[in-house]
Parts: sequence; structure tokens; C-alpha cells
Amino acid sequence: MLEDLRRLAPLTAQGSAARFLAHEWTPGGKPRDGVETSWDKDGVGGWIQTSSGRAVSVSFAFWIRDVDESGYFDDLEAVYEQAEHVLAGFLPEIENSSLAGHLVEHELTAADKDEFIRVRKWTLSGRTLTAGVIQQDTDLPVMVVVTLEESGIA
Repeated sequence: MLEDLRRLAPLTAQGSAARFLAHEWTPGGKPRDGVETSWDKDGVGGWIQTSSGRAVSVSFAFWIRDVDESGYFDDLEAVYEQAEHVLAGFLPEIENSSLAGHLVEHELTAADKDEFIRVRKWTLSGRTLTAGVIQQDTDLPVMVVVTLEESGIA
């Protein structure tokens, strides 16, 4: 799917939605500006986001650990460790894929280090490809995500 999205020039919400459909993902009923933005296939969630600056990003969450009934994790460090292990197992799939010849390691910013628990970042054909472990708030799930982003075009 990432290889297919890499070929879109430019990366747009409409073009990304067409790729999800072509790969037989199930729409999640979350259209925005006439474009389906939420997708699911084989337990992997996909999202298309367009920011106010018209940047387009396509994200995939392929490992999610929800908080327990109390709204917290019994052992948050153990959940982070599990997620980091899943990410470490997934990174070779990116680095040894057909994308490998197009990936350039990207330096992490302070914002990246603050937002992610563990993260790797590359430039991919002028776009940013990020793979990492994230928890956006203490009562939200811990996720292993991959995001392809192109700024300035919608």
C-alpha cells in the first residue's frame, strides 16, 4: 500500500481513498469533504487526514493496545516495551521492501522525540515516512503507526 501511495503524484486525499478502495479496504463511514477518511483491512486501521494547511497524510495503525477498564494500563512500561518490540519487528519490512532504494534517513526533531515513544523517520520521494510507537494521551491506546505525509497539497 505504501508503494502504491508513493507513486501518487501529488499525494491527495482523493487519490489515497481510491488506493484504499483498489486494495479492498473497508470504509469506516468517516467522510470529510466528500472523501472517506477511515479504513480497515485485516485488523489494520487506515486514516487519511488533511490539515488546514492542505497537507495530506495517510496513517496506518497495525498494533493497538487499549487502556483497561479503569482508563489506564496496569503496567504502562510493559505496554511500551511490547509496542517497541512490534515496531522493531516491523522496521525491516520497510527497510527491506521495494521502498528501500528510495528511503533517506531523516533526522528526528524535538517534536518527534516528544510525540513518539520510539520513532524512525525517512524522506521518501520528497515526502516524510514515519514509523513509531505513540500514545497521544494517557487515557488513549498505545499504537504502532506508519504515516506517509506530503505537505501543501490537498
